[in-house]
Amino acid sequence: MEKKPAWEKKPSFRNEKPAPVNRRILWLDCSSGISGDMFIGALISAGAPLARLKSELLGKIPLKNVRISAGKVLRMGSFAATKFDVKEHAGARPLGWNEMKRIVRESALPDDIRRKGLDIIKSLFDAEAKIHGLKGAGEVHLHELGSADTVIDVFGSLVCLKLLGVEEVRSSPVNLGGGTAGTHHGRLPVPAPATALLLEGLPVYGGAPPFELTTPTGAALLKGLAKGFSQMPCMRLEKTGFGAGRMDFKDFPNVLRAFIGEPLAGAGDNGKSESESENPENDGDVTVIETNIDDMNPQIYGLLMERLFEAGALDVFLTQIIMKKGRPAIKITMLCNPGDAARMQEIIFSETTTLGVRFYRAGRSTLPRRIETYQTAFGPVRFKISPSGRKGVRREVPEYEDCLKAARKTGLPLKEVFSRLQSPRGRQRGK
Repeated sequence: MEKKPAWEKKPSFRNEKPAPVNRRILWLDCSSGISGDMFIGALISAGAPLARLKSELLGKIPLKNVRISAGKVLRMGSFAATKFDVKEHAGARPLGWNEMKRIVRESALPDDIRRKGLDIIKSLFDAEAKIHGLKGAGEVHLHELGSADTVIDVFGSLVCLKLLGVEEVRSSPVNLGGGTAGTHHGRLPVPAPATALLLEGLPVYGGAPPFELTTPTGAALLKGLAKGFSQMPCMRLEKTGFGAGRMDFKDFPNVLRAFIGEPLAGAGDNGKSESESENPENDGDVTVIETNIDDMNPQIYGLLMERLFEAGALDVFLTQIIMKKGRPAIKITMLCNPGDAARMQEIIFSETTTLGVRFYRAGRSTLPRRIETYQTAFGPVRFKISPSGRKGVRREVPEYEDCLKAARKTGLPLKEVFSRLQSPRGRQRGK
């Protein structure tokens, strides 16, 4: 039986992660910039069901008198795209960070979405606070953004990504637009100060058309979700989506394009994808960030690693070391895409006691890999498939989380579950 694509399956919205058959990425074409409503419009166009989005948002977040809708519009006269809209009741007042945080924490959203969404929204408040010389997020109100609009844009984007089974977001460099834009404080040059602050360290450009193309919410979503910025990666394309911006330009399609698919290392001449090749791939440069710490509660390292991975770290590991005067310490080492280095350093400075980090560029080569699901005595289990480096030989390693779940369910030792699954007789390919 043919496997259904992710957008036709009902994902789990419990706190545990669903078990996707294949890793699925989203690449965004931000040549017309990005805003929160453009992002959600593109994801709905790509297959995220509006009815499910309504039930997951309006049914779980305590927002009153809010309606959301989506419909087809034309941009540049003939370019069909999906326009997403949020309607608040007349006279709705802007909310501060503390009140918005309380509303989200009282919601029935899953913990991972709630936590990630609050991080993104807080980045908006922090940027505005810094721009206006205020002490922190608690003193800021987002005058340009309706409170419900901000919550819906951020959490709606996260819900749509989960509905579509997207595990990684990548983006093109970002067009900021040009000219000036009206704000609560008067007309300001594009990009808006908060947008520019949020996009520090990321690849951007400006110019035509002379309008604000990237909003602070769009910038915050990119900053919080995108793990890399480049041309479209090689992928087996499964679905495309087009999200409409508010303005309709005569000679420029104001549309955010979304491309969803399974990543590939490239296509070989023999019709065999490079994901099945045995040769390592040169993945280009990565940034390595390190710091030594000898004065921090070791219980903090777990949460630090979790937040770095959530922010897009490629790897994080700890090494025991001895520093000057014989003091035992921990060296934190992490790898990330060069465009993410500033964000990673900010997390390390805020979450640890370090006073400085060192960083450098390094090349990286990796063997291609993919995820396949096998039917086993323990039920469906994901396996990571990769060549071993020897011609004709490949490695099939069961995913740790699936093995842990099987061990807890059966009461067997974890090492016994691994042993049985690593035997070819212990599995067969299936759904």
